[in-house]
Amino acid sequence: MRIAVWLHLLSTIVWVGGMFFAHVALRPAAQQLPPPQRLALMAATLATFFRWGGAAVAIIIVTGFMMIFGAGGFARFGAHVHAMSALGLLMAAIYGFIVAVPYPRVRAGVDAGQWEAAAAALAQVRRLVGVNLILGLITVTVAVLGRGVA
Repeated sequence: MRIAVWLHLLSTIVWVGGMFFAHVALRPAAQQLPPPQRLALMAATLATFFRWGGAAVAIIIVTGFMMIFGAGGFARFGAHVHAMSALGLLMAAIYGFIVAVPYPRVRAGVDAGQWEAAAAALAQVRRLVGVNLILGLITVTVAVLGRGVA
């Protein structure tokens, strides 16, 4: 079970840390570039991040349920585990939506040189990543501070 905990934590760091970096550091720095360069950079960066993020999301879900059901199921845990699970699944759904809907529009706009369309789709990605980042930080807070609280 220690390996499951380690993989769960490591994957959370990759996913939430990657969103933090992209949202707080990369995006503001990229704003200084002209749209064709900025949008191509962001599309390429997101392609790599989404591969790593997808693996992290899958590992988080699998290891989370392994730990829960390995310990006897949800009935054995307090509200913090239920909240963490619900928030994590919501985040995974948002991630899936980002990868399936606005991100392909970013790629298509960049590939076609349609910078306004790519920028609009990227703005939607940015907003949803921002929501997921906030949810991720809340989830980590619930996980850490919720332990031992009835």
